This record gives sequence, structure tokens and C-alpha cells, in this order.
Amino acid sequence: MAEHIEVDPDLSTQDYSDKDDRPKGSDPRSASEASKRKSGSEKSQGSTKSLSGSVLDQYFENRRQYCSDTYYMPNDETEQTRLAVAHQAFLLCLNGQLTTARLPQDVKRILDIGTGPGDWAIAMGERYPNAEIIATDISVFQPTDVPPNVVFQVDDAREEWTYVEPFDFIHIRGLAGAFSDWANIYAQAFRHLRQGGFLEVADVGFTQLSGNLRDPYIEVFNGACQSAAEKAGTPCGLEHMKRSVLAAAGFGAIRPVTIEVPLGPWSLDRRKHVLGKMALIVVLESLEAVSLRLLTKEMAWKADDVRELCERVKEEVTRPEAHAFTPFQFLVARRLL
Repeated sequence: MAEHIEVDPDLSTQDYSDKDDRPKGSDPRSASEASKRKSGSEKSQGSTKSLSGSVLDQYFENRRQYCSDTYYMPNDETEQTRLAVAHQAFLLCLNGQLTTARLPQDVKRILDIGTGPGDWAIAMGERYPNAEIIATDISVFQPTDVPPNVVFQVDDAREEWTYVEPFDFIHIRGLAGAFSDWANIYAQAFRHLRQGGFLEVADVGFTQLSGNLRDPYIEVFNGACQSAAEKAGTPCGLEHMKRSVLAAAGFGAIRPVTIEVPLGPWSLDRRKHVLGKMALIVVLESLEAVSLRLLTKEMAWKADDVRELCERVKEEVTRPEAHAFTPFQFLVARRLL
């Protein structure tokens, strides 16, 4: 069996995956190196799909680049750098492990949905050299220095999955707000897993403040983004990470892990101190990425007003007395039948 992460009990918190009032080996590549990878695509042998010309288009709005006229997250170099840092933060959060699933060392086929620049898929390819790893995204990325067992494919997970052979492990990370119908995503994942196979969903919740700040801007930010995402039909909370949603798709052995990550160096714990500085970079850079298209398109905000709110939130979150934190949540389930 592959080495399994033992989550630091000081970092792990209670399971609140079913609550309705939820707030929102390490990779040897550095974040800066990962951000320089070139874009591209390659059709996987595991799918019968072909690429349409529209998925290769790029859209420019308010000085940001997007892969489509609907998906709210950008795919420009700034966002690729943020995703590279986020990958390192996830690694540190999990003590250098790439997943909380207890995968056998002889795992054969792995699917990474929404791979982005591909840091996780590449690291998995190095850790499991005998596994075939298919990494998909609606955006066009073509990382360099890719292990021979890792294949990148431009694909839209909202459409029918056409893979011929089942997978041992399907991984979905950072896609809150990407889908309007998570039940369909989970149903397709269930169909394309072999019996005994694993699904892991990982996401980051809304930033919260444990300090006592009066009328915090972060509440305005979180509320505006939630309203805009609801209006767009793609909720950006963590409702898709409830046990009941996976159980309804047929999954069993559902195991949640929630880790509250401090934002900034305010924690006295050495490990949390380092993780907090890295997570703060990810969150600060995510503010504009998450909100700009949502608020301008769905709520008719001006781009300058969105950016001004982001700046106020940055100032607020970085105050030492704010004690800002965000939940990193993982949900692992298996196809038992």
C-alpha cells in the first residue's frame, strides 16, 4: 500500500460536511517553475471524444483572460501561478501527500478532472509510474517535462464521459462553482470507476475571521459572490461536499476530512505558521479571480468597484488581529458495488 497521510490532529477539525450554514511526496517543481508551463492539449486514448474549435478560444475581459464566455475563473498566467502555489499549499496541508485516499501502490488508471496547469497529475505520475493518468480541463494547458504516463486532454466534464476503461481513482479539486449539476458529475464518476475504486473531491471554503472586526468586508465579498453564483446557476459553496450527495450517487465508505488553515503567520504552531503564509498568498490572489467575472456579469458591478472591494478585503484579512482562516475540505468515497 502507498503511504497514507495521517492528518495532524491539531489541524483537523470537526466534520461539518452536512451543515447547511457552512461558511464559505511534495512536488519537486517550484511554484514559479510550474507557472511557466506552456498551454496545449492532447487527446487521450481513454476517451472517444474529439475537440471542438470553441474550446480552444480565449476571451479577454477587464484585463483578465478566460477559456470560455461562461466559466467564471480566469486561465491567464496570473491564475496559473496562483494554482501552482495552491498545489504546494495542499501538499503542505497533507504532509506531502497528494490525496487522503488509501490508494494501492499498483493503482492502474487515474482521472484528474479540472487539472489546470497539471501540477497534481504530474506529481501523481511521478509517484505512481506504472499508472496511466488522464488529466482533463476545459482550458488549454500543455505542461512541459511531463512523465510518459500522464496524458492531458481538453474536455468538458459537464458533457457525457466517454472513457472506455474504468478508473481506479478519480480526483476533483478546486471546482466549487464550476458545475450546476454536481449530481450528474458524481453519477458519471460512479459509472466510470471500477468496483472498489476511489473518488476524492477537495475544495477550499470561504475565508472567515476569528477576530472581532466590526462589519467586515469579507462578509460583503462572500455574500456578493454567493448571490452572483446562485444567479449564474453554479453555486460556489461546498454544498456538493455533503455526504448525502455522494451517497445518492451510489458511493459508500464516505470519509470527510476538514482542516482549518490559518491565513498569514499568526499561528504560533510552526507548521501552521508556514502553511498560513502560503495559504494567504493563494487566498489574496484568488479574490479578484473568483469575483471579477461573477460580479460584473451577474450583478452588473463595475470592474473598478470589484477591485476596490478586493483591496479592502486584502487589507482586512492581513490584519494580525483578524486571525483569518479558511477550511480545506476533502471528501473520499468508494464504489463498493
